[in-house]
Amino acid sequence: MGEAGTMKAVVIAEPGGPEVLQVREVPRPEPGPGQIRVRVRSGGVNRADLLQRIGGYPAPPGWPGEIPGLEYAGTVEAVGPDVHLWGEGDRVMGLAGGGAYAEAVVVHERTAVRVPADTPLEHAGAIPEVFMTAFDALFSQARLGLGETLLVHAVGSGVGTAGIQLAAAAGARTVGTSRTPEKVERALALGLDAGVVADEDWAERVEEALEGEGADVILDLVGGAYLAANQKLLGRTGRHIVVGVPSGNRTEIDLRALMGRRGRIQGTVLRARPLEEKAALARVFERRVVPLFEAGRVKPVVEGSFPPEEAGAAHRFMEENRNFGKLLITWE
Repeated sequence: MGEAGTMKAVVIAEPGGPEVLQVREVPRPEPGPGQIRVRVRSGGVNRADLLQRIGGYPAPPGWPGEIPGLEYAGTVEAVGPDVHLWGEGDRVMGLAGGGAYAEAVVVHERTAVRVPADTPLEHAGAIPEVFMTAFDALFSQARLGLGETLLVHAVGSGVGTAGIQLAAAAGARTVGTSRTPEKVERALALGLDAGVVADEDWAERVEEALEGEGADVILDLVGGAYLAANQKLLGRTGRHIVVGVPSGNRTEIDLRALMGRRGRIQGTVLRARPLEEKAALARVFERRVVPLFEAGRVKPVVEGSFPPEEAGAAHRFMEENRNFGKLLITWE
């Protein structure tokens, strides 16, 4: 921590490239009613942080606009009035609307989740955003079931690596795509059943991997450029859920094809959800997914960790699409 009443944080000095991220002393937030302050040990770097840095994705009301960071893992260091779930020293992790690139972050107690036993805090920051996103998308919304087939695009991303692990734990078969052959190989080692390099002929090879049955669920982290092919790859009563759109957010859709398959396409985000929805997700995630980490059936996938002074380097690493799994900002 910095001086009394202050802390260090990574601040967006002005909209721009990775070089605008600076470590500064800022006021240390105080927890209000129902809130806890967490001493952060690690937190993930997400593409939303990159967008926020350039001015394209402002923080929701009530969250710091100049300090990025959507997830954290650490220990409770202070509690506000009417806190009942946690006490000082508890190991917790979870989502934030912003402000997690800092030595401490204040969140509502009901959105925090206990860190799995035996998971070190320096790795636990790789869990909340990607595993909660994947769990919510695949099971709460798309209802992926035992024996079904999941197609994951950008399988080497944080959500992709989380999704294939959760699907395998649920008894689903997984097929994944990535533009990088090395990421396909690493995903296969992580448990992916069939991998396809996303070159010009990727759709035909995915169709072969799906054995003509189509995908029951498509976890789409790519967006518009893949929509036409996804419509052909979606199986009967299939569910196509869009989590990211780096290839574009506008394209044409063949509604007749969707009707013929009795398919469904929907989108999802976590950051803008109201408190009650985030709290509900936290509780079901703690009950259903945290035990999977403790049983060794899923694990955080960490590509690299960066000190706060090198947050800009972490952003460059992600912008260059070099990471498989998560990049972390870690604090001493």
